[in-house]
Amino acid sequence: MSSTAPSPQNTTRPETITPPLTPKPAVKDGKEEPADINIPDNYVSWTLKNQTSRPPITWDNWWQEMNWLNLSILTITPVIALWGAFYVKLRWETFVWSVFYYYVTGLGITAGYHRLWSHRSYNASKPLQYFLAMAGAGAVEGSIKWWSRGHRAHHRYTDTDLDPYNAHKGLLYSHIGWMLVKPRHKPGVADVSDLSRNEVVRWQHRWYLHLIIGFGFLFPTAVAGFCWGDWLGGYVFAGAARLCFVHHSTFCVNSLAHYLGESPFDDKHTPRDHVLTALVTIGEGYHNFHHQFPMDFRNAIKWYQYDPTKWFISVCEFLGLATHLKVFPENEVRKGQLTMELKRLRKAQEGLLFAPDLDELPVISWDSFREQAERRPLVVIGGFIHDVGHFMDEHPGGRHLVAKNIGRDATTAFFGGVYDHSNAAHNLLSMMRVGILHGGMQHGLDDKSVPPSQRLRIARYNESGLPSASSLSSSDSEGLLI
Repeated sequence: MSSTAPSPQNTTRPETITPPLTPKPAVKDGKEEPADINIPDNYVSWTLKNQTSRPPITWDNWWQEMNWLNLSILTITPVIALWGAFYVKLRWETFVWSVFYYYVTGLGITAGYHRLWSHRSYNASKPLQYFLAMAGAGAVEGSIKWWSRGHRAHHRYTDTDLDPYNAHKGLLYSHIGWMLVKPRHKPGVADVSDLSRNEVVRWQHRWYLHLIIGFGFLFPTAVAGFCWGDWLGGYVFAGAARLCFVHHSTFCVNSLAHYLGESPFDDKHTPRDHVLTALVTIGEGYHNFHHQFPMDFRNAIKWYQYDPTKWFISVCEFLGLATHLKVFPENEVRKGQLTMELKRLRKAQEGLLFAPDLDELPVISWDSFREQAERRPLVVIGGFIHDVGHFMDEHPGGRHLVAKNIGRDATTAFFGGVYDHSNAAHNLLSMMRVGILHGGMQHGLDDKSVPPSQRLRIARYNESGLPSASSLSSSDSEGLLI
């Protein structure tokens, strides 16, 4: 297959070079090949342009566009939990067990489905894999293979129509709507051939229905029933209510983590970092970091940030159950942070007024300067001509120190001869520039011609530096002051 797709305008191209919208896994030598191995370079743009989407949802067709299985699962458990809250006594043992099992099944998703199988951020031993597979099944969010395929598509096509839970479609849609209605577009291709080769993933996928019934409801109910005789409480609180919390905890990664917080590493897409999201998602709330460095086993990089999933994986490493924990190079992480810090500084910088550019100022000869200084309060400092009229009465040292230098060069006095002025004084003086003295820049003062506020000024890569006063031609020497 050609590595370049046909032009979208030409609809008569042969089928063999049409980008596969839903490619079927190819099998070679008995092994499943990556689903995306033969997609063309312009797969995303071609697919979005040519894929036929489902019709808009209206009052006439909404019942045909609903995913009734998901709707049933996501509404029955809350109803059971609400009924139990009013009619079933919550024992403290059942409460503790429900919270504990919430974290167990939640870690099955965050440490298992997400960081282990979707992103391969560490290696897990077989016992740990089976534990995470069963715990993840207890969260009732689909099999490992199904969940990871959707999540890999989310990362590859973030914020596009090929993203299964595109945040641009709204908070409600990205949280739960994408599961309740049939998708308008088919998710983009994502490879899970590595998971097809994993015996634990295959085992869970084969027995998934049995596992979700067993670990989603029977096991939490049985623990509460056999241990302290609370069969109904175990079913309602450790089963249904706990499942409700796990579901919406995970859903918040798709919704809240794309709306609430800041973008300290990159603002190209919607993922955000926020401690509140981390608290409700078992540590998955530092989502901007995660989307920038998805192969990193951490979400939170500071020791004090809440990330129990990271702590769980670290403990597993200590116990010998996990190895090869991937950490993105600190130098590259800092580059991302620095880029965003500079971007914020640039925005703040653009809200300030700075001294006029040199090419905006006229170049004035000494004789012309002396002549015009007889009519207005002009002073030369560092090769620049300044109009100090509005500042004379505000000068901290008194009006007389400024007045005696009108029509003169006060460079020596300003730069330490009388007083070594502060950065603030230098910055303020630069705002009074009205011209450049031709040939007036003294040797050794080149660095002082730039106000301190502009010596570390943030500039884009394509912005040229300011021209120096010495580069101006003598033909401009008789210009008029502004």
